Amino acid sequence: MGGLGGLDRPEAPTSPGAWDERSGEWLVAETDVRGNGADAPPTAGQEPTATRTNGPRPAPTRRTGADPVKALIHRHRDLCERAVDPLEIAAGLEAHGLTDRTAARFLHRDVFSLAEEMYARVARDGETPSSLPPLTTPRARADWILLTLLPGALCAAAVTALHLTHGRARLIAAAAGALAVTLALRAALARGPLATPHAARSAATRTCWLFAYALLGDGLLQAAAIGGPDALPAGTADGPWPFTTAPVLALALSCAPAAWCAHLLAVRARRKLSASRALEDFATSVKPLLLGTFALYLCALTALLTLTATVLDEPTAYPQTLTLGALLLLARLLTTHGFTHAPGLVLTATVTAEATALAALLAARLPGCAWLATPVQSLIDTWGPAAIPTIACGAGALTLLLHATRTLTRASAHAPADGPC
Repeated sequence: MGGLGGLDRPEAPTSPGAWDERSGEWLVAETDVRGNGADAPPTAGQEPTATRTNGPRPAPTRRTGADPVKALIHRHRDLCERAVDPLEIAAGLEAHGLTDRTAARFLHRDVFSLAEEMYARVARDGETPSSLPPLTTPRARADWILLTLLPGALCAAAVTALHLTHGRARLIAAAAGALAVTLALRAALARGPLATPHAARSAATRTCWLFAYALLGDGLLQAAAIGGPDALPAGTADGPWPFTTAPVLALALSCAPAAWCAHLLAVRARRKLSASRALEDFATSVKPLLLGTFALYLCALTALLTLTATVLDEPTAYPQTLTLGALLLLARLLTTHGFTHAPGLVLTATVTAEATALAALLAARLPGCAWLATPVQSLIDTWGPAAIPTIACGAGALTLLLHATRTLTRASAHAPADGPC
C-alpha cells in the first residue's frame, strides 16, 4: 500500500491487535452497501436487469388487423343503404346465408346486433342516423278489404243465377259468372297481403284448372267411370254431368279470411322480428304462429263450406275442398314472400295428377288399354271420385306445409315491405 491516501483508508488490521473506531465504521458501511439488492451485481448465470424508473410506464403498442365489419358493409353496401331499419339488414344477411354462429366471427352475439352496427355505420344522404327508426307494421286498408269480398259476392250472384235460369240462359249465366269471378279474384290478389310481384301466368292457369275441377271434375270422373258422359253439363247438381257449386262458392268466400290470415301472419311476424335477438328464437316463435294461422283459415273454410252446402242442399265435400283450400293458401303465402319455385312445382304436379286420372279413364276405352283405368277405378270403387282430388291436393298441401315451416320462419321472409299490405 503506497501513498498517503492508502493510510487514510480504514481496513481490518493485519496484526492481532484491536480494531480502531474507523475500521468498525467502514465495516458497517460496507455491509449495508452489499446488502442492498438493487445495486448488487448480477450473479453467475443471471442476466442484468434494466433499471426501473419512477415515471409512468408507456402503454404497449396495440396491433390491430383489418375491420371485418367494414368489409362486410362494403360487400352488402346496396342492402345497407336502402334499408329502412336494422331488421331489413338482418333479414338480408340471413337470406345470404349468414347465421348467428357466423356473426360471432364479427365479434357480435347474433345477426341482429351485427345488423344494428352495419345500419349505424352506413351514412344515408350524407348523415348517419342518430336513432333507430320505429318499426313499421302492415295495416289493414279499405281497398283490399273490399276487393277480397268481391269474389265471394260475385260467385254467390252467379250461383243464384244458375238456380233461377234454364237452358241457354243458364249456360250464358255460368260463363258470365265464371268470367266475373276470375276477374274479381285477379283484382283481389293484386292488392293487399296476398299481392305479390312474383306471380306468374302459369300459376293463374293452374289455379283456374283447380277451380274448374272442383266445379266439374268429380261429376266428370264419376260419369267417365261408368262409360259417360253422354251429354254436356246442364248446370245442375242432379244432371248426368253434375255441377258441385257449394265447394266453389265456399272457396270464393274464403278469399276474405285468407287475406285476413295473411295479414295477421305479417303483422305478428313483424312484431316477433323486432322482439327477437337471434334467428333461432325468431324461427321458434314464428312456427306456432304460422301453424295457427293455417288452422284458422281451415276453420273458416269449414264453416263457409257447411253454410254453402246447407243453403244449396248439396253434399259438403269436406276432404277435397279443405285440401284444395289448404293447397291454394300455402301456395299463395309462399309466393307472396318470394318463394315461387316450390309452389309452382306442387301446383303443376297436382294438376297433372288430376288430368292423368281423367285421361286414364278415357284412354282405357281404346282397344287393349283397359289396364290404364285399373288404378283410378280401384280408388273410385273404394273411396269414391273424391279420392282423386283429395289425394292430389292433400299431398301437395302437406308438401308445401313442410316447406313453409322451413322458409316462412326465416327473418328474410318477413323483411319490411315498402308499402302497407
